Amino acid sequence: MINKVSQLKSKLGSNELTLGTWITIPHQAVVEILSSAGFEWMVLDLEHAAIDYQAMMNLIGHIQGIGMEALVRVSKNEEVVIKRAMDAGANGVIVPMVKNATEAKEAVGYVKYPPHGKRGVGLSRAQQYGIGFESYKKWLEESSIVIVQVEHIESVNNLEAILQVEGVDGIIVGPYDLSASMGMPGDFDKSEVVSALNQVIETTQKMNKSLGFHVISSDHQILLKKVLEGYKFLAFSLDFFFLGDMARSEMQKLKSLLK
Repeated sequence: MINKVSQLKSKLGSNELTLGTWITIPHQAVVEILSSAGFEWMVLDLEHAAIDYQAMMNLIGHIQGIGMEALVRVSKNEEVVIKRAMDAGANGVIVPMVKNATEAKEAVGYVKYPPHGKRGVGLSRAQQYGIGFESYKKWLEESSIVIVQVEHIESVNNLEAILQVEGVDGIIVGPYDLSASMGMPGDFDKSEVVSALNQVIETTQKMNKSLGFHVISSDHQILLKKVLEGYKFLAFSLDFFFLGDMARSEMQKLKSLLK
């Protein structure tokens, strides 16, 4: 249930390696199939995927029912969007495009109830439809998770202040948008982009906060490289790449033998 102790929160706090994946296809079968791989958590992508509120709540229930934790990458840093994800029972949120400490404080405030936040009180799945409100309040303070995305050069320049915000459990780098904000979308080998990513690593490690990255590739060697670079909160690929990459690879091998 939503009110149990969060293992992910504990790992983020102690900078332990933790591995999850990204869900964009809103179907319980995808969650159930990927759960067999051994992920600890899954992220439902509401920013770029066609996942609506009803699907989000159902998928959160499936993820948690299988024994994993469910995070929601919300569409933006906005009160109602974050509040609805948390009321649906999410273990926490990943908030895109957080550029400074003020925006980080807003994100935390939208997750937490007063006096530590400003989230409005509603009764839904998270609060067991009213009968679990008191236990949810305690869980919210102790186990809810707020991850901010560092995906703009302003975020990099303000990272130390962002990481000092109480309630921020860690960061996750958005490499495509970060490079785009520098006028070099997808050019990860450019010296300026490499320098910005290195700055993120150095600052986050100096602040002893959990450093995250979404490795888009389904190649485990790419993820292993990020582990060796010091990343601890790692999202490994996403549903349609795991599906598509295997299908394309095996069909290519088959066609080569049929020539």
